[in-house]
Amino acid sequence: MKNNETLFRMALTRIPGLGITGARNLLKIAGNASRIFEERENLHNIIPGLSKRISDALLCPNILRQCEAELLFAEKNNIVCLTEADEAYPSRLRECTDAPLVLFYKGTADLNKQHIISIVGTRNATEYGKELCFSFLKDLKEVLPDTLIISGLAYGIDIQAHRAALQYGLETIAVLAHGLDRIYPPLHRNTAAEMTEHGGLITEFPDKTRPERQNFIRRNRIIAGMSDATIVVESAEKGGSLITADIANSYNRECFAFPGRTNDPFSAGCNNLIRNNQAVLLQSADEFIKAMNWDKPSKKIPETIQRQLFPDLTPNEELLVSLIGKHPEGIQLNALIVESNIAVNHITTPLFELEMKGIIRTLAGGIYKLI
Repeated sequence: MKNNETLFRMALTRIPGLGITGARNLLKIAGNASRIFEERENLHNIIPGLSKRISDALLCPNILRQCEAELLFAEKNNIVCLTEADEAYPSRLRECTDAPLVLFYKGTADLNKQHIISIVGTRNATEYGKELCFSFLKDLKEVLPDTLIISGLAYGIDIQAHRAALQYGLETIAVLAHGLDRIYPPLHRNTAAEMTEHGGLITEFPDKTRPERQNFIRRNRIIAGMSDATIVVESAEKGGSLITADIANSYNRECFAFPGRTNDPFSAGCNNLIRNNQAVLLQSADEFIKAMNWDKPSKKIPETIQRQLFPDLTPNEELLVSLIGKHPEGIQLNALIVESNIAVNHITTPLFELEMKGIIRTLAGGIYKLI
C-alpha cells in the first residue's frame, strides 16, 4: 500500500497544470492519491467540478509508467522516496502548505534533527563571506555539535557552507534543483559525494530533470521549510538568497543576516533585510544560539501530565489520541484508520472533536498530530 501511495503521489506531480495546490486539493477531497488513480474513471462522482483536462491526464498510462521507472531508478541507486506519511519526511517542511508531495533523498542524516539551520547567500562570495561561513560553523560546532546545515550546493556561499560543515564535522544537506541522476554544478561533484556519507542530497525533482532557472526558485522553499532558521551570508540587492529569506519569513521561521560594509554591493541585500526588519542582525554563533533560545535545555512535559491536561474524551477519542501520540511527527489518515480499526465514515467525527478541543491539528496531506 505504501509503495502504491508513493507511486500515485509521484504521478500527481506529473499532471500538467495541476501544481502543488491543485494536487493537495485533490488529496484533501479524496483522502489519498491511491483513491484518485484507482477510481479515476469515476472521479467526477468523488470530486465534482473536476476539469476534463485533469481527469483525462489522470487516465494517461504513460504517467504511471514513468513513475514506476522512477521508483526503479531510486531502488537501484539507494534513493529513498519520502511522502508526508513517512516518519523520515522532514517534519518542519510538512507544516508548510506547499510542501512537496514526494521527496527523493540520498544520504545518512536525520532530516528531523533537533537543530536545523539553512545558510544561503550570493554566488559571488568574497573572502569576507567565505570566512564568515567557516568561523560561524566552527563556533557552532563547539556548542551545538548535532546541528544539521542546509544549503543549495550552488557556487559561492552555498558551497562554502557545505564545505565548512564537513570540515568541522557537522552533517549537511544540499537541496537540489534537478534530479539525483546528476550534480550541478559538476565542479561540486566531489563535495556532493562526501555529503552523501555525512549528510545527504534531497530534491523534489525526478531524474532527468534539468537544472532550469525556475527549479532553483522552487527549491528555495524547501531550504527554508526544512529549517528552524535561515541565515543569509552576503547578498546583492537581488538574488535567490533573498527569495529564501522571504519564504522563511512567510513560514514564520527565524531569519538572520550578517551585515556588511555600507558600500559593499555584495552585502546590500543583507543590509536591506536588517534595515527592513526582515532579518535579525547577526554577528556570531553565540548571538544566534541565544536568539534561538538554544542555550537553554528543553523541558519535555511528561506524558502522564500531558494526558491530565486533556478534557474528558469518548472511548474513540481516547483511542485516537493514544495512537496519534505514538507518532511524534504525525500520522496519515489512512494509517490511522488501519491502526484504530475505526471505519472511515465513523472516524471523522472524533477527529473533528479532538481538533475543536485543541488536542490535535491537521497538517498538509491529511496528517494528524498532537498539539
